[in-house]
Amino acid sequence: MADIHIRKDRRAGRITFTRPQALNALSHDMALAIDATLDDWRDDPQVQLVIIDAEGERAFCAGGDIAAVYRAGLAGDHQVGRDFFRDEYQMNAKIAEYPKPIVAFMQGFVMGGGVGVGGHASHRIVCDSTQVAMPEAGIGLIPDVGGSWLLGHAPGRVGEYLGLTSGRMGPGDAIFAGFADTYLPFDEWPALIERLAAEGDIAVIKGRPRPDAPLEGMDLSAFGGRNVDEIMASLQSDIDETSLAALNRNSPLSMAATLALVRAARGDLSIRDSLAREYRFTFRATAESDFLEGVRAQIIDKDRKPKWSADASDGNVRALLGPLQDGGLTWEECE
Repeated sequence: MADIHIRKDRRAGRITFTRPQALNALSHDMALAIDATLDDWRDDPQVQLVIIDAEGERAFCAGGDIAAVYRAGLAGDHQVGRDFFRDEYQMNAKIAEYPKPIVAFMQGFVMGGGVGVGGHASHRIVCDSTQVAMPEAGIGLIPDVGGSWLLGHAPGRVGEYLGLTSGRMGPGDAIFAGFADTYLPFDEWPALIERLAAEGDIAVIKGRPRPDAPLEGMDLSAFGGRNVDEIMASLQSDIDETSLAALNRNSPLSMAATLALVRAARGDLSIRDSLAREYRFTFRATAESDFLEGVRAQIIDKDRKPKWSADASDGNVRALLGPLQDGGLTWEECE
């Protein structure tokens, strides 16, 4: 496949995203290829660890390639999105639970679907250019691909802050928030990849001291509010105009659902619980949320002026996160 290069290299399995012109956005076919490859390598004695990286300096993976989902949803076909999200989430769980080490090298933009691949690897390496974010509330969706699991396990109110504002994290913040493990300058990555492939041993991973993490010193107590309105009122009182502006830009429904997802994830026993809850929303997203309008405004027309109209009431949030008639996301393919 032209968009992804999969091969075995000495003692490592190698997965490289090869569409830098599209910021290595993750397509449905790419997600399926990763999933199938991990199955193939699970019991392969030659593969002692897996390395996931990407071509180009601008992005590891800037998100999911959702143009097909948008077009189908606009035409009234909601199954295209449901199939994509289902297969992607099963792949995310497989990465998180893989019995062999997975080392992800995440430069540049690491957003949405990119977090779903790299953010669940057992060893996550970042560099100076790394910018990690879950910006889904800005396109009328929710932090999915296991994003609610990561946000829910971030320290303090960092999860609520990042999920509601779509804030970006540099390498220090990404490590502090639990989205990455190791900082290493980009120019040192080729030598480390060479050693990993040659030796098949994660003990060769030696990082540098973590860069500063601005999030660590921020007062995010306002994001402990019971709901989005209460959080916005606190931000107004604190004169936190930057955060307030972000919340005013994003979909009210998406933010309300994000808040519920992040907080629910804190009680989940595994990433599967969080992914299953996310799927309840994304299963319904093209038909019942602000998603199509958000994609139109931010990605298709790029006018950056979404007209949010979806019901953001507590009752509708509960309905969108409620059980699906078909039973929801299943895990038979992940066993």
